Amino acid sequence: MLVIIAGGGRTGSHLAELLMSQGHQVRLVENRPETLAGLHRELPTEVIFEGDPTDPHALEAAGARQATVLAAVTPDDADNLVIAALARFQFNVRRIIGRVNNPRNAWLFTPDFGVDVALNQADVMAKLIEEEMSIGDMMTMLKLRRGKYSLVEEKIAPGAKAIGLAIKDLPLKGHCVISGIIRSGDLVLPRGTTSLEQGDEVLALVDDEARECLAGLLGPGPRP
Repeated sequence: MLVIIAGGGRTGSHLAELLMSQGHQVRLVENRPETLAGLHRELPTEVIFEGDPTDPHALEAAGARQATVLAAVTPDDADNLVIAALARFQFNVRRIIGRVNNPRNAWLFTPDFGVDVALNQADVMAKLIEEEMSIGDMMTMLKLRRGKYSLVEEKIAPGAKAIGLAIKDLPLKGHCVISGIIRSGDLVLPRGTTSLEQGDEVLALVDDEARECLAGLLGPGPRP
């Protein structure tokens, strides 16, 4: 898969490294001299295309017509919107991701402006804080399907409702799958008849409703 990254700051360079490590073909477009100097120390030369990412000629030279995904991650929201519009309406890129630097501009990052997925860091941080405050000791390890589902982990606390119950007897919500149990350092593959013990580390795939239900079953019991 060919991915075009427009903007070579910390976000762009880290994204390029991550995608290359996963075997994807990456092209990064950047024109700021001080940023380019750092990029040439971090990335292979053939990945870096020197040019203004808001210039359609620079995007075309980087291979935008063949790209499956374009990520507009410059530090300027106006530039990111221009890049997204070029990618969608001139180069017909299938999937376009736009970074929102100023939350007040988030309303502009929509499909009408060429953006399929808007990465609003303020919203992401607020949601993570909200989740951590409401769920307690449950840890989010991975988000899937644009955050609709989460892979979570929690250690069963003393007095938890789940202690001694078989998985098949837990009153779980519909979108909850217990995918693993770490017990005394060993991985236990869960079955319906597997009983849960205090101190077990439970791995589960959940949606938001099921997450809250599971947290209530694995968290500490009522104080005496």
